Amino acid sequence: MTGPEDPADEGTPEGRIAADGDGENPRNDGDGPGGEDAADGDPAPDRPGPDPNYDPEARETGHPIDGNALMIAAAKASVRAGRLPTLLRAADDYLRERVDEYERSYERVDEADGVATYLVPEGHWAEVGEALGLADREADALRRAHEQHLLRVGSRRRRRREFESALDLREAAVVTR
Repeated sequence: MTGPEDPADEGTPEGRIAADGDGENPRNDGDGPGGEDAADGDPAPDRPGPDPNYDPEARETGHPIDGNALMIAAAKASVRAGRLPTLLRAADDYLRERVDEYERSYERVDEADGVATYLVPEGHWAEVGEALGLADREADALRRAHEQHLLRVGSRRRRRREFESALDLREAAVVTR
């Protein structure tokens, strides 16, 4: 007989973990939330499947924005975090079509791993948002994501203060090349 404090009691979270599998590694028991069905390798039904817009040629996420920059921008923006990657892919497609114009017209402040970062005039993301038919808050989320990416690049390159000062007057645009 098990008491309420016994982990084998399925009424407690600990008991549910123990009852789901061997209890050794509850995240890797092979079934249930957060795992895969060991028999067929399919994702658990409560987890989303792979992103149908995945493009391995454009980085693993389909856009050039650093994952941490994306998380910071999503936290600050009034856009669902799940919507931001879709917006970033659309913006990257738009910007890549114009990369020659960016090279001629704007200052490239960094390029690495097939990603170029430019300083563009204020209002750039409002214009891009309008061209893509986005709401103002969505265009602002794009601006924030690109800005955060630039700041993270600045930290890695020991140029963060320089980039922070530049962002007082301009905006950042990160483009897959």
